[in-house]
Amino acid sequence: MGVHALKHRAVFLDRDGVINRATVRNGKPYPPARPSELEILPGVSEALCRLQAADFRLIVVTNQPDIARGTQSREAVETMHEMLREAGLPITAFYVCYHDGPANCNCRKPRAGMLLSAALEHLVDLKGSYMVGDRWRDIEAAQRAGCRAFFVDYAYDEPKPQPPFVRVKSLAEAADRILGTFIPKPIMQLFR
Repeated sequence: MGVHALKHRAVFLDRDGVINRATVRNGKPYPPARPSELEILPGVSEALCRLQAADFRLIVVTNQPDIARGTQSREAVETMHEMLREAGLPITAFYVCYHDGPANCNCRKPRAGMLLSAALEHLVDLKGSYMVGDRWRDIEAAQRAGCRAFFVDYAYDEPKPQPPFVRVKSLAEAADRILGTFIPKPIMQLFR
C-alpha cells in the first residue's frame, strides 16, 4: 500500500468562536475565562458529526496565549477540552499553542506549525483538507499549510484575513459547503 493511500482529509478547527462561544469585549474576542463559562455554539455537534461521518479527521488547533500571560491556567484549558469531549463532540485531537507572540514559536497561528504537526501525526493530506476559523490568524495558517479556509466573520474590530477564503456565518455553514450540501438562500426560496 502506497503512502498516498494512507492519507486522510481533515477539518482543522479553531476553538473559541468556532466550537464554543467567544466573549467579545470592545470588538475583540476572548476565550472563556473559566470552564464554567464554556458554551458550545448552536449546530456545532451536528456539523462535527456530519463531517466525521464523511471520514474527516476533526482537529482543533488553538492559540491560548493567556497561559503565557498568566491570566489563564493550563489546567483550565485542558478541562475545557475534556468538557468538549464529554459533550460528545467527535474531535480527533487538540493541538494547543500556549505561547504569546513574543515567544516567536512555530506553533502559534498565523504560522502553520500546529497544522503541519497534526498532518504528520494523523497522516493528513493538507491539500484535501480545510480550516475553519474566526480570525485572520486562522486563515493565514491554513493558507501557509496549503489548506482551503473558511472564515466565520463576526466583524471583530481587528484586521481581516487576506484572500483566498470563503466567508461563512458558522461552522454548520462551513460543513454544508465542505460536504456539498450548501444551498444559497435565493435557490432555497425556489423550493418553497
